[in-house]
Amino acid sequence: MKVGVFDSGLGGLTVVQAMRGLIKGAEIHYIADTKHAPYGDKSHEEILQYTLDITEYFIKRHNIDALVVACNTATTAAIKTLRERYPQLIIVGTEPGVKPAIEATQSGKVGILATPATLKSEKYQQLVDTLASGSEITLYEQACPGLVEQIEQDLVDTEETRGMLEGWLCGMRETGVDTIVLGCTHYPLAAERISELMNHRVSLIHTGEAIAKRLLGLAQKQGHCNNGSLSLSLYTTGSINKKAVSKMLGESVPIQKIDRF
Repeated sequence: MKVGVFDSGLGGLTVVQAMRGLIKGAEIHYIADTKHAPYGDKSHEEILQYTLDITEYFIKRHNIDALVVACNTATTAAIKTLRERYPQLIIVGTEPGVKPAIEATQSGKVGILATPATLKSEKYQQLVDTLASGSEITLYEQACPGLVEQIEQDLVDTEETRGMLEGWLCGMRETGVDTIVLGCTHYPLAAERISELMNHRVSLIHTGEAIAKRLLGLAQKQGHCNNGSLSLSLYTTGSINKKAVSKMLGESVPIQKIDRF
């Protein structure tokens, strides 16, 4: 099975790591679209075009069987169009883990950390309306502009990033939020800092494992035998922090530059 995975940068590698722990007998091709990062402050039309360009590249260059949109923002902007245009592909998107957060909370107070584009999207609003409307759950939504850039530059442990997180989390901490949705695939890379600022009294919900399980289930329905070796190829459309990539993957993996986008 040949799988194309993409995100605006490093964040989607959290999904790749979950896939590597579950899926066998596959080639994974990952594109970090750093040339256009972050997606969170781009228009719907721009994000859709980036997504279509990358998908076409995966199909023409690697003849993929499956596409994983490892980005909440790109999923909200493009998943419907992708499924209409490429019915032959297994397509798995990413959305904030609101449902598991609602199931996990004890206080009924759930925090949502996401990019501005995700929070403003129609798909996200529909998700929230479906899951939380009429319930006794209170959602505390927080856009996190700039956090993706800090993570991309491997600056999670700096005072600047801590200050940004404290500003976003202090209200949640004071109001008794006990579950936080990490609504961007980058945000698990700041999970330790988030937990510390919440005094380790919070459950953090992210979706990498769920995406990997969904992909495997759909692939097996189409005849994928989950055995054999797994290969990973990394590509980037712009500059990338290779040290951060190696830290995430636990090994050094060659990264190829794509100039066509």
